[in-house]
Amino acid sequence: MKKHLSTLALSAVALTFAGQAMAAEWNVSLWGKKRAFTEHVEKLAELVSAKTNGEFTLNLSYGGLSKNRENLDGISIGAFEMAQFCAGYHRDKNPSITVLELPFLGVTSLEQEIELSKAVYAHPATVADLNRWNATLLMPSPLPQYNIVGVGDAPKTLDDFKGLNVRATGGIGKAMASIGAVPTSMSASEVRQAMDSGVVKAVSFAPHAHMSFGTIENGKWWTTNLNPGTVNCPVVVNTDALNDLSPAHREALLGSVDEALDHYVANYNGATMDAWGPELEKRGIAKVTFTDAEIAAFKEAAAAPAAKEWIEQNTAAGLPAQELYDLVTGMIAKAN
Repeated sequence: MKKHLSTLALSAVALTFAGQAMAAEWNVSLWGKKRAFTEHVEKLAELVSAKTNGEFTLNLSYGGLSKNRENLDGISIGAFEMAQFCAGYHRDKNPSITVLELPFLGVTSLEQEIELSKAVYAHPATVADLNRWNATLLMPSPLPQYNIVGVGDAPKTLDDFKGLNVRATGGIGKAMASIGAVPTSMSASEVRQAMDSGVVKAVSFAPHAHMSFGTIENGKWWTTNLNPGTVNCPVVVNTDALNDLSPAHREALLGSVDEALDHYVANYNGATMDAWGPELEKRGIAKVTFTDAEIAAFKEAAAAPAAKEWIEQNTAAGLPAQELYDLVTGMIAKAN
């Protein structure tokens, strides 16, 4: 009898260890708070848990694991298994994907942004670029065209941006500099304090971020049609962690990406944009709309020079920059 009980106990221990071996728990480094920008990661965590009966979980941390500018570094050393970051925060760390941040590319929808991102992410040069950080690109965080919320006197023409300190990263920063603004690169979580203290007088964001990070709390005006471009903010995973997943868990993760992105797009085009207009109206924020001629002049001043500089710099750094640029612009031209 004693021997029988001992055998049962050993069996129970073995089953416990087997269950532990099957379980997987990943930490995910985000920032700010739950918002439209993180809806696909939230949905992904939900789907992965459901498909694996809770055996594979994604623990989402908003700022508790790393600073947003250091998320790629954290991925590289395995400090956490998944993270979101924006290419423009550190262009030297991920030059390949900054092609998607060039100004005035002509992207017209979140769906098109996803298609372009996936194509660039799959390019061998991009894979090799991110491999330097032991990172595998999982999915984009598609964002609409940026516009600017500011304080003080509203600009009446593009000339009024001359000398204006504007929070603008990546290609948008280059575009704003082309019309005389003074772009300042800072993370989203730093923006409200910078705006309150007068470090910047205007902020370039997508609608969700203007609402989430409080620029409309004291903003006096916003541009309706500047549309200089957007930023590219992928979700990446630690490559070793991805390779260590069981086939079932790997399939649960990778097989949930498209559904998570569909949820993101539906939420952004629906709830987020439905809230944007009323929030501006409620606060009496003035709308600034530029003429077609001014927008055309802005594009002429910003687009070609920025693209030329990007291609030259990144070709010199060893990237097939012209090929990446042609991939993106070719897809846009075909779609349009």
